[in-house]
Amino acid sequence: MAGYRDLLTPEEVLARYHDGPMDGVFTDGSCDPNPGPGGWGFVWVEGNEIVREGHGFDAKTTNNRMELQALIEAYKVLPEDATCTIYSDSKLCVDTINQWAAGWEKRGWKRKSGPIKNLELVQELYALANAHPGCTLEWIKAHDGSRWNEYVDALASTYQRG
Repeated sequence: MAGYRDLLTPEEVLARYHDGPMDGVFTDGSCDPNPGPGGWGFVWVEGNEIVREGHGFDAKTTNNRMELQALIEAYKVLPEDATCTIYSDSKLCVDTINQWAAGWEKRGWKRKSGPIKNLELVQELYALANAHPGCTLEWIKAHDGSRWNEYVDALASTYQRG
């Protein structure tokens, strides 16, 4: 978000950052203000080289929706027999898929404490994650200098640069 850090271009990120995992799929969502206009991005990297990337924009959204959308779009480009780690800096998204969604599905997509927010995106993401059994979804810390996490942050924030 523009309020607390510089918005770098993807090219500037690559020149500045060199640490972190060099293989995997990295995803991020952005929304500023939240709710408001937002973007999502993903990059698939093998041996520190980009295999595929994508990003998009929504004029009226939330940060959580953009985080979920980034993961959905990433899974869509992977073959079902892919074996890789998918990284998200959204603990909520990672926990939703890795810990909670199976129970919600068993209960008819209901939570004990009320409705599931962004249910249609959660269901789509959960189905895609299950269709890619060789892929693991892991949390990665945001804004810690990890090259490809910073890169997808820049992709997700493209809409803010015009």
